[in-house]
Amino acid sequence: MKLYKISLLAFGLAMLTTACSDMDEQIYEGGSLTPEQLAETNLAVPTRVDASFAGMYKMMADGGSGRVFTNSSRADDFAFVMSMISLSLEGADAFGQDNNYNWFSVASEYSDRDPNYANPYIRYTTPYRSAGVANGLIANLSDVLAITPDDAATRAKLGQAYAMRAFDYLALAPYFQGNYATSADQPCIPLLGTDADFDYTNNPRATVREVYAQIISDLDNAIEYLKGWDRGVDPENYEATANMKMYIDRNVAFGLRARANLYMENWAQAAADADSAMVGYTPASISDVSRPAFCSLQEKNWIWGILLTEAQASDYGYRCCASWVSAFTGSGYGPATTNTPCINQLLYDKIPDTDVRKGWWLDATKHSDNWADQVWTDPKNGNTAKGDDIADFTDANGDKVEFLPYTNIKFGMKSGCSSTKNDNDWPLMRVEEMILIKAEGLAKSGKEAEGRAVLESFVKNYRDPSYSSTAGGRSLADEIWYQRRVELWMEGFDVADARRLGKPIVRFIPGRESNVPEAFKFNIAADDPWMNMRFPQTEVDANHGIVDNTGGAQPTSGQNPDLRDGVTD
Repeated sequence: MKLYKISLLAFGLAMLTTACSDMDEQIYEGGSLTPEQLAETNLAVPTRVDASFAGMYKMMADGGSGRVFTNSSRADDFAFVMSMISLSLEGADAFGQDNNYNWFSVASEYSDRDPNYANPYIRYTTPYRSAGVANGLIANLSDVLAITPDDAATRAKLGQAYAMRAFDYLALAPYFQGNYATSADQPCIPLLGTDADFDYTNNPRATVREVYAQIISDLDNAIEYLKGWDRGVDPENYEATANMKMYIDRNVAFGLRARANLYMENWAQAAADADSAMVGYTPASISDVSRPAFCSLQEKNWIWGILLTEAQASDYGYRCCASWVSAFTGSGYGPATTNTPCINQLLYDKIPDTDVRKGWWLDATKHSDNWADQVWTDPKNGNTAKGDDIADFTDANGDKVEFLPYTNIKFGMKSGCSSTKNDNDWPLMRVEEMILIKAEGLAKSGKEAEGRAVLESFVKNYRDPSYSSTAGGRSLADEIWYQRRVELWMEGFDVADARRLGKPIVRFIPGRESNVPEAFKFNIAADDPWMNMRFPQTEVDANHGIVDNTGGAQPTSGQNPDLRDGVTD
């Protein structure tokens, strides 16, 4: 993979001797140390491993990959969160506007299959940069454990590195090939080698089956090494902080394995793993989500998330989730350019008025009960707006323009409405996702009644007291997918869910009112080859073993009007 001038494994090993603050700048030129030398080095200077370990997490919010396309930072270059926003905007249920300010329009229009575009390049390289560091840590910490096998802190770090590498592969695998059920033996993505002399210039794509076998193996290892590192447990010598949920613990490893088993249609195992991931957590209550939220690692229903400090937020500026997904930032692209994501009216109209989540978006008249206590203050003149009045409020600096109907107010601001700090955290795993995985896993493993009971218990107790799983007239499988689409909206699951379920992307239905911009108003068949991502041209040029995806064409406005998905019909 010559885009780094060295293999990603060598890049990861190099980070063991590089301060994490220098990760985006320094590239190791030359050979790598032997495992024995690395182990000896890190036993003598453990802070070097600690720097690499900390850097593995810091990279999750750091940008930098897009700098190959420009000499300055890009507004859409913020690592994993950027990928999740892109994947949501490729789906059926969320969109920004078709204007010159929308950096994510390439995702909504599916021009991001161009191998020379920055957006898909960032989405491809971010997981591999992270996996390279995890790969190096796995090699190094394994050697350290061979010398000190009972060291709890080292075991915990090794378990986290295994889980992180699995997370990295899960961030790529569902998008480069069809689902596991139909495409297990088809080419997916290259896997990183484990030998220092691995030839990255001729590293063919592993099959879907091989990629998921590696993911499951990594998570099995993570779960083993993370014994004792479950929620509320503080192994000796391991730092416990108020922000512990930024780290991978055993709950997270079980949750990642639940996702992988869901994609593989290992239904019973997915349900069991989701159960293990949920231990110690409860869903957000109706009261908790009856106001803008989903912005702080401290929210009780988060199992894992990306922490963004005020210092990082200040450095990143617009390159953060708050800038793009929160309607309440006083210094962001979304509220200043009418690009705060909106919900597709097709899905919104299916949400009952008794469901608290209907208030996660403005209605056709720009009303929501959920923001009644929010106050926007113009920092220049002190003018304020509260609740529904915020929708058409504009500030003197142009940082707040009028909102459109169906704008989301799901994502609040950690530092308060109209804050300019942009220090929102990002949810990577919530207990609600695990509940829905458990419901689906049970329902599809021959325990439909149990799966239905899990689903109804969650929605009735935490979202809609009037809920009935049969009221929408959908099959139980489609009902669970509907609940995922509402509950996990804009959290990055849209395309992966549609692909694993063999469902089309349905953004419009003729004769039904639509709020989707014309350029993004099209439907895509589940088996359309254009759904497969393309490899960046730099990667194809450097790795001669890659045979790229082909076929299909960029969608055009109005195409496939007869497609239906079983949820928004």
